[in-house]
Amino acid sequence: MDKGLLEVNTVAEDCSCVHSDPNQVESEIGLADEQAIGIAEIFKALGDPTRVKIIYFLLNKELCVHDLGLRIGMEQSAVSHQLRYLRDLHIVKRRKEGKTVYYSLDDEHIEQIFVQTMGHLGHD
Repeated sequence: MDKGLLEVNTVAEDCSCVHSDPNQVESEIGLADEQAIGIAEIFKALGDPTRVKIIYFLLNKELCVHDLGLRIGMEQSAVSHQLRYLRDLHIVKRRKEGKTVYYSLDDEHIEQIFVQTMGHLGHD
């Protein structure tokens, strides 16, 4: 076998490194599938550069679709599509004033995730 290939480690059924009581592990309440899916959806939404830019511009103030489009260099229809996706995940919310719809972050949790991620990127 070529030493440059990735070695595959196998784990014995009777692993000596596990220090958990099997009875305790069975009684622990893990992450529910619904929660795991919800978390994955949030990170999926944050995995798109356009949506990240939208969130960035909404960190400090609410903006209409037109203003968001100007800031990220996209047509209003494309921005609206992304906002709908973010709205469905409760990442952004909208407020209508006359014929104009203004968007803002839904709550401080998204802001915290975003700011923490930016901080992590700046961390050496």
